[in-house]
Amino acid sequence: MDIFNKLDTSKTDLGKYQASVHGYMTFPKLEGEIGPVMTFRDKKVITWSINNYLGLANLPEVRKADADAAAQWGMAYPMGARMMSGETKYHEELEQKLADFVSKESGYLLNYGYQGMVSIIDSLVDRNDVIVYDSDSHACILDGSRLHMGKRFVFKHNDMDSLNKQLKHATRVARRNNGGVLVITEGVFGMEGDLGNLKAITDLKEKYEFRLFIDDAHGFGTMGETGAGAGEYFGVQDKVDIYFGTFAKAMAGIGAFVAGPKAVIDYLRYTMRSQIFAKSLPMPMVMGALKRLEIIKRDTTQKDKLWSVVNSLQKGLKDNGFNLGVTESPVTPVFFDGDDTLVIKITKDLRENYGIFCSAVVYPVIPKGKIMLRLIPTASHEQEHVDKTIAAFKEVQKKLKDGVYA
Repeated sequence: MDIFNKLDTSKTDLGKYQASVHGYMTFPKLEGEIGPVMTFRDKKVITWSINNYLGLANLPEVRKADADAAAQWGMAYPMGARMMSGETKYHEELEQKLADFVSKESGYLLNYGYQGMVSIIDSLVDRNDVIVYDSDSHACILDGSRLHMGKRFVFKHNDMDSLNKQLKHATRVARRNNGGVLVITEGVFGMEGDLGNLKAITDLKEKYEFRLFIDDAHGFGTMGETGAGAGEYFGVQDKVDIYFGTFAKAMAGIGAFVAGPKAVIDYLRYTMRSQIFAKSLPMPMVMGALKRLEIIKRDTTQKDKLWSVVNSLQKGLKDNGFNLGVTESPVTPVFFDGDDTLVIKITKDLRENYGIFCSAVVYPVIPKGKIMLRLIPTASHEQEHVDKTIAAFKEVQKKLKDGVYA
């Protein structure tokens, strides 16, 4: 049988919507300067759908650093993979500054977060080791764990009783195989905004022998006193063995990094296939990341502004009866009872009639019978954007009660 005959997008979880929603609900085009207001289908919309948490994307000094680096080096330099010909002192400088910021001994740059996470897991464990991971982990963690040739156990989301049970199994298997145990979770869960239960997880180190690997893509730059992430927020950063952060969220760029003990990071440099066989991160991205990190470390102005917007938006929605679930982060989910048809109607109404652009989330990301609109506040948003959005959601709420969307 020709494998192409089986490739029917209408039979996949998201592909079944292609014919009716492509270019609108999926693969929409947001145009114009990155900011709180952008253009969608020739209409200005308040944009709550980009992960520009700290508003760095269009900060003048950031844009200048990006432009100056592009003018000086272009996008090609350095040519080749880091191990062969793509190393520069600026790559090394960025790695060490990132590691210092998250209180780790050493760091290593990654071209992409998703690719990097899969490759880190592949490098850290062998068939004798056991992985234990949170059930709500990001797809990159799931994919990295599925590629693991040894045993893996999943614990119920943030359920410490479940984790304790799985650690018992994992410890028994690991000892039998003369292997180790790697626990993987997230600092901030990017869909519903709740935090990984890092304090309770690290407390379990007194009972079990394991290493803890944290994906803090949404926590880096946004959580903790200095913005060093969820580990700093909980006061357990020293108990996080391997820390992962991405540039695609608070840093408003491309790339990622992993940080931890020097011996471990040195090992990853020489074993991570996604980096050994990939071109080095281009210089404009490296220099741009150095500037972004400088701004984050300089003071907490951008983070404080972000949280001012977050608190105002979330309080306004909660005060008007909206269900935001258990979010403890800037990620702002708004839950409704309904199906795919309803979420399409609400999303179109918000975009077309109220100028509000946010992302719609349905099964299998969340349980059947529930729909979710996810809003991502940024430091670029102002109170007027918050007020207009809350007013629009109140109108939607009234329409729901009046059966307008039925």
